[in-house]
Amino acid sequence: MENEMEGRFPIQVLIIEDDERIAEINRRFVEKIEGFSVIGMATDETQVVEMLQVLEPDLVLLDIYFPETNGLEILRMIGQEFRQTDVIMITAAKEVDAVREAIRGGVFDYIMKPVLFNRMRETLLRYQTFYHTIRQLRRKNAHISQDEIDRLLQGPGKKEAQVVGVSLPKGIDKLTLDKIIGAIAEADAPLTAEQTAKLVGVSRSTARRYLEHLVVENKLRADLSYGDVGRPERVYRKSIN
Repeated sequence: MENEMEGRFPIQVLIIEDDERIAEINRRFVEKIEGFSVIGMATDETQVVEMLQVLEPDLVLLDIYFPETNGLEILRMIGQEFRQTDVIMITAAKEVDAVREAIRGGVFDYIMKPVLFNRMRETLLRYQTFYHTIRQLRRKNAHISQDEIDRLLQGPGKKEAQVVGVSLPKGIDKLTLDKIIGAIAEADAPLTAEQTAKLVGVSRSTARRYLEHLVVENKLRADLSYGDVGRPERVYRKSIN
């Protein structure tokens, strides 16, 4: 990736998010990834149009919920007036209609809060491949082949994810599974089921079920932690295999 990035300008990112704390977290996540630069953060809907006009970002990270407007309206406006700008939704909106509207509006991806770094990284790396491939083809004034279209739409890791998703046992959802894997991967110390549940936003029993599934699959290792008081508790960490 480093050699591929030589001579390229970073992808310019504008974050549109009314919660300043979350906007800052997203900024830090983006700037951990080589080849991206956050050029602005619009935390008030009144700033959005001006920042889009002045900064001309390549990519917008967009929330749906705003006090005076709706992120889907902003998405439609970007599609009509800033057609060179792509959008990734990062939002707590779980309504089916909102997801459908975002997809119809042309979002590159739709990421649910709370966002884990590994999930954002996967999306941004896919976008990076998409962005530079399109630019390269435009410079060559070349026609695109079906294989290239398939690679752009599928992205790295997508085919594998689909195969894995088919083989998951009943009661195990891939999105939740990925969040739990990400939480364990980012933790500085082993986590209990309760700690994992709080990080991911699920019940303790759900977290425990997913964690035990990952232990069976040899993706995680379970140990007993003996505290000062009470029974020993199972803690989970990445498998050394």
